[in-house]
Amino acid sequence: MNAFVLNRHGRMVFPSNIMPELDFSTLETLEQLDSVIRRDFETKAPSGTEILDKVRTGSYATRYDLMRDLALNLFWANRFSITMYDKRPTRWGDVPRSRGDVFLPVLEPWEDGEAKVSGVQQAYPHLPARWNEGCEDRIFDVLFDVFANRRHHASTLPALKPTVAEFLQQPGNLTFRLLDYDPDYPVYDYSDILDVSEDVPELEALHRWAMVLHNQYPWERSRVELAEAGDLGDDDHVVAFHPRDREVRAFLRRLHAGVRTRHAPAPRESRPPVRPYPELDVRRRFSVLPRIEALAAVHGDQACGNEDLIRNTAYNWSPMSAEEIAAKTGIEQREYSSLPLEELALQAAEAALEKSGRQPEEIGAVLVCTCTSSRLIPSLATYLCGQLGMHQVYAAYDVIAACAGMPYGVADAVRMLQEVERPVLVVCVEKFSDKIGNVRTSRMIFGDGAAALVVGPAPEGADGDIDYMKTYASGPASEVNSILWPNPEFDNNITVFGPQVKALAGRYLAQMIDELGALPAPDGRDGSLMDAIDLIVPHQANKTMVIQLAERAGLTADQLYFNIEKVGNTSSASIPLAIHDAVRDGVITEPVRVFAPGFGAGAVAGYAVMRVDPAVVAVSTSSVTASSDRATSARATTSASEDVREAFG
Repeated sequence: MNAFVLNRHGRMVFPSNIMPELDFSTLETLEQLDSVIRRDFETKAPSGTEILDKVRTGSYATRYDLMRDLALNLFWANRFSITMYDKRPTRWGDVPRSRGDVFLPVLEPWEDGEAKVSGVQQAYPHLPARWNEGCEDRIFDVLFDVFANRRHHASTLPALKPTVAEFLQQPGNLTFRLLDYDPDYPVYDYSDILDVSEDVPELEALHRWAMVLHNQYPWERSRVELAEAGDLGDDDHVVAFHPRDREVRAFLRRLHAGVRTRHAPAPRESRPPVRPYPELDVRRRFSVLPRIEALAAVHGDQACGNEDLIRNTAYNWSPMSAEEIAAKTGIEQREYSSLPLEELALQAAEAALEKSGRQPEEIGAVLVCTCTSSRLIPSLATYLCGQLGMHQVYAAYDVIAACAGMPYGVADAVRMLQEVERPVLVVCVEKFSDKIGNVRTSRMIFGDGAAALVVGPAPEGADGDIDYMKTYASGPASEVNSILWPNPEFDNNITVFGPQVKALAGRYLAQMIDELGALPAPDGRDGSLMDAIDLIVPHQANKTMVIQLAERAGLTADQLYFNIEKVGNTSSASIPLAIHDAVRDGVITEPVRVFAPGFGAGAVAGYAVMRVDPAVVAVSTSSVTASSDRATSARATTSASEDVREAFG
């Protein structure tokens, strides 16, 4: 898990954004590794030749632009050593000659290296500072010290290094020779890197990059040369490469054994169902009508604003400003939780039970809607039963319906009521913050949070709170796989394919609007069911995208309620969290009819048309206040940048 940490300034930092780590347990072939390396390091990085060309043609507008290219070039030059190996300066006489897990890099002299170095050195002073001259000069000194002392060509570096025995078989092979080596050569401590603090978010991110790159060469760089094996003396130091962890060792063994890549079969062409699925008219279909007895929410306790994302810009992101993130997504901050997923769920469940006045032994079933739980046995639902002291319930299980989690959970709860005739606890909970890694589009969008509902039987003769409900699933395979977790191609982190998500969301939302427009208004009123809706609380996917899709379907922005600006996309928890916040913020002050559509990952969707009474909502302000206070006093952190397309098309 790629969790955030708080540094000594109270700012959130994501180590995975600045300290490259690949999950080699998911890789089987060099082709797969090459794909990941190209995406993470090569696509965005200019070569030394390209940097020199831009210097000569005056293409750099500011010092920052030049420094950013230097850093990207250096990450690319270290793409294999930084992800696969530990570099250990070792006395040549002490280097084992026959071990299969000790390697020496074979290097080629850097072509035109002196011209590239001198070009950068001469260009930098003549460029204007972009934000802070003193800060930019300090960062440049660190970066240029690394760049200026490169001795080898980066484009020819292979992922697999020869063992020492293999290296010695080619007398002309060149490798690093350290003319002297000080084991106490100063490097930046892990906490030094985390605790970087600069007023300008972009410079804070670049400063961390520079420190990480400095640590890749923990020796006096000016005292390094390339030497052939025959020229090495026993007291010379070389740089031996060792696999950085057991997963890299296992990957190297798989390559040696020639493991074949497994290919999934191609999906069949998707076909629509033989006839449409009808919506469920709850009052006509069921004898036990559902009453929403309580709704409670738990927000994340750490606010992560868009500037905090920029402070954690990863080395594989394209530039993007905090304002551009807000314009693209409608999100100004997202809330993260320092609590584990289980604790978020438990707090929401306890708050909902307290608000409903129900005791745990009165609950007939527990349903947990989540797509971010890594708990398999016991399920999160049965875990909650144990924690809440429920000796026995009729059923307890997890529902993986992602962004349609609440409609799915409520639909199952209504069905369950018919069998158990006692309240059902529905918990919607997500914790994305530790499952994103350095994937920019996911980091921009997702947040953490939980909400719980107690859905009980309405009193005899009373109307229920849910009028209609419906669920949907599937579509073309591209939409089914539009959001993936775990995704081996992205180091097992959550990955969003924006255009496909937008396609499925638009398809489902238009279908829902058409269906509600064809249904009669309840209680004998004129017009359609859509006309009878007081407020639309959609899944908080991406505000900009949802408004565009809603307007395309004939709705207006003022018909929709959003809290995504401050909370982010919390998938299954987003609709109940938004309903809670609408009550808290005074948007819902009396019972209203709400249309709650959800749509998203796995090409799933669903909606509920329901009556929301603010009296049953347990309004919580503590978590929001804590988040706001933290956001004001010590801005949090995350990440942003890259092709605008990816963030939901």
